[in-house]
Amino acid sequence: MGWDYALVHLYYNIPPAVLLTACYYPLCTKIDTYKILFLVVIAVVSTTPWDSYLIHRRIWTYPANAIVGPTLFRIPAEEIFFFVIQTYNTSLLYLLVSKPTFHPIYLRGEKLPSGQRLRLWRWLGAIFLVVAISSGAGMIAANGRGLYLGLIIVWAGPFILMLWMFAHQLLINLPAFNTLAPILGPTLYLWIIDTIALRRGTWVIQSGTKLSWHLWQGLDVEEAFFFLVTNTLIVFGLVAFDNALAILNTFPHLFPTVPPLPSPVQLVKALLVSPSRYQDERILGLQEALERLRKKSRSFYLASGVFQGRLRIDLILLYSFCRVADDLVDDASSGAEARHWIVRLTEYLDICYAKAAEKSRSRDAFVRSTFPVQAQSALLLLPTAYLSPTPLYDLVRGFETDLNFSTPGEFPIEDEPTLKIYGSRVAGTVAELCLELAFYHNNGQTTEQQRREIVQAGGRMGIALQYVNIARDIRVDAKNDRVYIPTSWLESKGLRPEDVLKDHASSKVEALRQRLLDKAMDIYEDAKRAIDLLPNQSRGPMRVAVESYVEIGRVLRESSYTLKDGRATVPKARRLRVAWAALCKG
Repeated sequence: MGWDYALVHLYYNIPPAVLLTACYYPLCTKIDTYKILFLVVIAVVSTTPWDSYLIHRRIWTYPANAIVGPTLFRIPAEEIFFFVIQTYNTSLLYLLVSKPTFHPIYLRGEKLPSGQRLRLWRWLGAIFLVVAISSGAGMIAANGRGLYLGLIIVWAGPFILMLWMFAHQLLINLPAFNTLAPILGPTLYLWIIDTIALRRGTWVIQSGTKLSWHLWQGLDVEEAFFFLVTNTLIVFGLVAFDNALAILNTFPHLFPTVPPLPSPVQLVKALLVSPSRYQDERILGLQEALERLRKKSRSFYLASGVFQGRLRIDLILLYSFCRVADDLVDDASSGAEARHWIVRLTEYLDICYAKAAEKSRSRDAFVRSTFPVQAQSALLLLPTAYLSPTPLYDLVRGFETDLNFSTPGEFPIEDEPTLKIYGSRVAGTVAELCLELAFYHNNGQTTEQQRREIVQAGGRMGIALQYVNIARDIRVDAKNDRVYIPTSWLESKGLRPEDVLKDHASSKVEALRQRLLDKAMDIYEDAKRAIDLLPNQSRGPMRVAVESYVEIGRVLRESSYTLKDGRATVPKARRLRVAWAALCKG
């Protein structure tokens, strides 16, 4: 009896597990826990027979004075624990680096040129793996110094081949960091641990079954290859899981409903769906929507990474619609063109919410014949089937206020009530729509009374965030001949809107910016309590979205801050800290 192997875990494997758990805990969801448990079970079940065979053949051995004693099929308890702890650590690292990743945009239908290229790479990869497995079988048949390496290849090769065939799209298309970091990082770490253990004699590899080549002194090439292969298996398994979830969540026409924790059978069914059945236009639309979000709203882009499944998809699509609609009006070359787009957007909503029997034309045909190509996907993918029409119509009416600025000398924000109405239409409505999506995708987790209270608070929170937005954009708006500070507030300081256009950085304007922020913070403090009433899966992410934007207001209260394109920005590290703190509150 000995403690050497147990101490390897205590000193080297458990501390990273504790650190990774602490880092990922605020981000962890039920589906993440499901992934880890799923992979751990597969790792133990698939590795136990192979490991037992190697011990039976004495390809590797464990001295009696290095292990505690209990075994399973001759495998020491410490080795069984290693299967678990390696899978756990590598999985957590993968989940940590992949959290912001929006997997649906990496799917490809076979009708797209990129999808056809992926199919070619799929079969080239399969041929390579089959050749590798065959070579491994040859090493086993020779029963010589390549035996250990051959056993690794023949054991792991079929699993890697299967995962490659299932998940090649994401394995090829995902950012390299998503897959290489959780493979290479743990592999290098385990190489170092293994070198220490081999030198101490914690486990021993029989000399006649190995090539006696070393990656460095004390580390056999077979051991190095083993840890590389096992971490590859873990990451490939996680990518395959995410590939299945992406298919389930992206294509409602294939999977109308998706349970919070899909069964293994459902996951396999998703992976078996032919890419020829994917909706290419939906994938391209999601790519466009995410790019709009990334360019236009870093705060909401950060927050979107902690939403899950179809709720995340629909929130991104909602933002895309709001952004496109706003840009159609704001970027119009004349007031007449802007009014044209407001009329067309209203007509679009009329078609979306008309009763089936009353529809004189299809939404698709109207959008394709009326709106610019770059705007069409945002309108075609908006999930109007479960969004109320009133907030959307109010949003379009809010654009009419912006349109009034096109008349020279016209400043429509006359007083604080007018400002509040404007904020309600262009931001309070969006908050209500986001909450509707949260309720739809978390059905039954809140009472009707709670929903009313949350929606009312959400509308107020939207107004608060719009006030922050106005306070941030005084300089940019002034360059566009717009002043959203109420005229009555300006008059109280002896100013007119034209004075702001001439000097947006005066001390009087700065005082009004702080007054606007005071109003925003008061509304925020009153409304934020309702976040605690949200469904569990939406509470933390919604808090991140709110706090990330409110932090802009806090930055504007500071004596100095960074400007980007004329707007105050929150440094990335600070935004991450704010998001972390928001998630820790739950």
